[in-house]
Amino acid sequence: MSNAPFTNILVYLDGSEGSLSALMYAIMLSRSTGARLHALYVINTKALGDLVKRRIFIDQEMNEYLEDLKKDAERHLRHAERTAMQKDVNITCVKAEGSPHSEVMKYIKENHIDLLALASINTIRSRREELVSESDRMLRTSPCPVIVVKDTDDIWQIFEEDF
Repeated sequence: MSNAPFTNILVYLDGSEGSLSALMYAIMLSRSTGARLHALYVINTKALGDLVKRRIFIDQEMNEYLEDLKKDAERHLRHAERTAMQKDVNITCVKAEGSPHSEVMKYIKENHIDLLALASINTIRSRREELVSESDRMLRTSPCPVIVVKDTDDIWQIFEEDF
């Protein structure tokens, strides 16, 4: 184990290409520092509930959509496991349901996470979007340092090389 200022890294996965870059960067950090790596995918059931309340979805549609989201989460977490294995990095993959911000903050506290890796935050076009952006809330309220992974082309290239 190196003298890295962190021993537990959490990467938040949301299925976006950016979160895949954050995953690769976190794997590289874990491998080079010896820190334990965790990946968390949160199914946003809070947003689904809001859609039902606003009558955008009926309950049956919500249940079908929720099942699709669960399958997506499993697929993304399996991909995270395979990607980490490519670089001989052990990873703990966890699926949760609820508000992404709340579930990430809870996971950080319960698992002594000392570095959070996030994909770069998409351009926010309005004050309302800023208030509801889950990643933005994580960045602003995380009890541990946060690394925002932005340079996807370089990250992918470095990851493919044997670092």
